Amino acid sequence: MTDTVVRSNTPATNRRTPAGGAPTAPHTPDEAGEPRIDIDAVAAMLRGTWGDTRLTVRELIKDPAYWRIDGQSVAEHRERVMGQVRLLAQNGGSSRALPPEYGGLGDNGANLAGFEELVLADPSMQIKSGVQWGLFGSAVLQLGTKTHHDRWVADIRDAKLPGAFAMTEIGHGSDVAAIGTTATYDPETEEFVIHTPFRAAWKDYLGNAAVHGQAATVFAQLITNGVNHGVHCFFVPIRTADGELMPGVQSEDDGVKGGLNGIDNGRLAFDHVRVPRTNLLNRYGDVAADGTYSSPIESTGRRFFTMLGALVQGRVSLDGAATIASSLALHVAITYGNQRRQFDSGAGTDEVVLLDYGKHQRRLLPLLAQNYAQFFAHDELLQKFDGVFGGTHDTPAEREDLETLAAALKPLSTWNALSTLQEAREACGGSGFMAENRLVGLRSDLDVYVTFEGDNNVLLQLVGKRLLADFAAQFRGADAAKLAKFAARQTAGKVFHGAGLRSLGQTVADFGSTARSVELGLRAEQQHKLLSDRVEQMIADVAGALRPASKLPREEAAALFNLHQAELIEAARAHG
Repeated sequence: MTDTVVRSNTPATNRRTPAGGAPTAPHTPDEAGEPRIDIDAVAAMLRGTWGDTRLTVRELIKDPAYWRIDGQSVAEHRERVMGQVRLLAQNGGSSRALPPEYGGLGDNGANLAGFEELVLADPSMQIKSGVQWGLFGSAVLQLGTKTHHDRWVADIRDAKLPGAFAMTEIGHGSDVAAIGTTATYDPETEEFVIHTPFRAAWKDYLGNAAVHGQAATVFAQLITNGVNHGVHCFFVPIRTADGELMPGVQSEDDGVKGGLNGIDNGRLAFDHVRVPRTNLLNRYGDVAADGTYSSPIESTGRRFFTMLGALVQGRVSLDGAATIASSLALHVAITYGNQRRQFDSGAGTDEVVLLDYGKHQRRLLPLLAQNYAQFFAHDELLQKFDGVFGGTHDTPAEREDLETLAAALKPLSTWNALSTLQEAREACGGSGFMAENRLVGLRSDLDVYVTFEGDNNVLLQLVGKRLLADFAAQFRGADAAKLAKFAARQTAGKVFHGAGLRSLGQTVADFGSTARSVELGLRAEQQHKLLSDRVEQMIADVAGALRPASKLPREEAAALFNLHQAELIEAARAHG
């Protein structure tokens, strides 16, 4: 946290606040002694695998051109952010992940690490750039093929072709497979007809849709020869370079939001809009001129989830951005707490700094420790992402693990960011409520992080289902003796196991020494085992409760799952 970029943003001067951005305190702190740790070494650890990229971006966004100006109108903020995205493009911020043949570095990990740091300047700029390159651009890159890359990637990279990512609809957000937009193939003209059949099928909450977007990657039900082949992605022009809507395209502005008002979120609808057959992003499914459908993945369900898995970087990057935002909040609050003095010490000397009070330490320092742990977990997630998308570890199993880990960590980090920002705001008193000190603005901007790129509870349910599948897999082909042994072990150990204490309790008995047992309990490997045991028991309990579902009618099975949904989500949280 020592080299985190912090800035102030007053409308008149954009002046920096003292102490690297912490709110002004009435007294300066006492001169500190020598630190007991190597601060530079810790700072390097907290920059992670792509530390050089993080430092480069932090240096870049020290330029006030990247800062938010509080007090701007929504329209002014939107135009400023669009200009910032173009400025990022000019400074290479859009090309790290692109293949070298398109002017990039092919470094997926560095790309997300750099993106995550942008939250320090203005979350609106960060998310707007994420829409442009991480969603719209990534859809073209990951779901399209070389023909599409050659046509559009350069202009997307340079922000000459701003675009929207049109997946969510008014009526369907998390349930993407059920979206209503259709893309019906016309073999006579070799075109797809993109159509919004009813109001609930309007695409909604789309960045770049209200003002700046000239194209959209539209997710729609692909229908050819009377057969629905499920959700596919299409490149659809929506505006001219002059900002005029294309024929058949309708747009509405979502208006003022609770945060991120530098982004022009809006709705899109399509009235029988025709696009060429070649505008289907056809990496996972294609349609020939005569309307024949083909795909390298035979299963419709597996094809759908493979397509969505190719876009997992949004969840990975939000996990990182939420962690960085929490770091910033703690930097501000802890610096303030180490300067602000309140009440006499009783020794007739200076008033006591807030951070010397036990309660103040307990409200901030555990959050600091959690933030460190969160960053290290994120860095491992980022390494896994880089391995999969960089091709060094790209297997179906690795992709599935990546998707599960991202779905587990993103909810925990985004929820934690909101609680950390609120605690930091309160710990700074009235100063924490001032816009120039960032905390209230960050809290508003990050609020939506818990529901976009996947609602947090829905993501944890996905994690829970994966855990159930892994749990069931260990019994495939098991004989009766193995199953009986497992049942006996579960019954005998349930009380201790459920609390995560079975093995630790045995250790106390074996050692006969509380001190030695406590020392063992502080070891990382023992703590990991305790937590893993707890998750295993929670999943075993849910699995046992759901076992009758396989023999029930579909409606009754769904009701049984719904009855135990909360326990499954709690198990997924424990796993994360």
